[in-house]
Amino acid sequence: MAEIKGWHVLAGFGVAFGIIIAVNLTLAYQAVRTFPGLEVANSYVAGQVFDENRAAQEALGWDVSAELDGDTLSLVILENGTPISPNIEQAIFGRATHVGQDQIPDFVFDGEALRAVIDGGGGNWNLRLKARSEDGTLFEQRIIVRIAS
Repeated sequence: MAEIKGWHVLAGFGVAFGIIIAVNLTLAYQAVRTFPGLEVANSYVAGQVFDENRAAQEALGWDVSAELDGDTLSLVILENGTPISPNIEQAIFGRATHVGQDQIPDFVFDGEALRAVIDGGGGNWNLRLKARSEDGTLFEQRIIVRIAS
């Protein structure tokens, strides 16, 4: 058996720490690369009107839900129990953790729900929605999409 010398130990530590550093850098790069980014440009300014916007949005009384059944995304917006079709300014369907699979659904109202064909599948999906009511109130919400059983 060969004798372990000081340079063997130094090389072993160098290789071990090199692997650890390489893995950490790779994971940090992937985390930053897939981060969806800022929700608002200036959080201080957005915070100044947050309570007003929330109160106006809650005053609409909308009950919003989304469900994925195969490749069909259904968005149900109820106002006093009646399905409505507000002006959808922005809708982004995607994973909760990264933007790599984000899709923009092309909703069509069928009298009961807004429906769109998307490329889905199992897992955790969100719908980031911006819709405007008839009175001009902006409704913004991140909706957790249920998967149909």
